[in-house]
Amino acid sequence: MEKEEVRLAIKALIADEMPELGEVDMEKEITSEYGINSVSIIKLIVAAEGKFDISFSDYELALDDYKSFEDLAAVIKTKIDKKED
Repeated sequence: MEKEEVRLAIKALIADEMPELGEVDMEKEITSEYGINSVSIIKLIVAAEGKFDISFSDYELALDDYKSFEDLAAVIKTKIDKKED
């Protein structure tokens, strides 16, 4: 799966899971710009696990690991690439 496909899929998940955010900028800081908290990021990660058939370890669920949605997309892309190998 290409990086842009992952980005578009993440945007769709955000729209489904957090419709109140509206159109998001993948580069913006998620806590200050969108009010994302620990529960919100875990909810999004769980949705991504189901969509992409990947899994995150407990230590990968920390909000501090993701400054932007782009950071989350990069981790998901890496997991998809490893799965496809």
